Amino acid sequence: MSSVWKRPSAWVPIALSLVMLAFILVYIATFGIAAPNPDADEGTPAHLFQIWMVLEVCIMGSFAITWLPQAPRQALCVLALQVGAASVPIAIIFILEL
Repeated sequence: MSSVWKRPSAWVPIALSLVMLAFILVYIATFGIAAPNPDADEGTPAHLFQIWMVLEVCIMGSFAITWLPQAPRQALCVLALQVGAASVPIAIIFILEL
């Protein structure tokens, strides 16, 4: 598995997920959790989250296309970790309705 982990497309999505998790936690600690206002703009944090999602999916897709044919078992393990890491910030956003 070490050869798969050496590729940036394997570890960058996990690092991005950790950075986004830290971003969300700092945002909550700084501004708190406010009731959603349907008339207000989403704001910069929401746009950054959306850009992160697109970037994350693109990198994970690139990894899957490249590594699933070459090393399926290792690639599936890495993809499972990537999906798990990405689901944590997404779950926080949905649960807290940010």
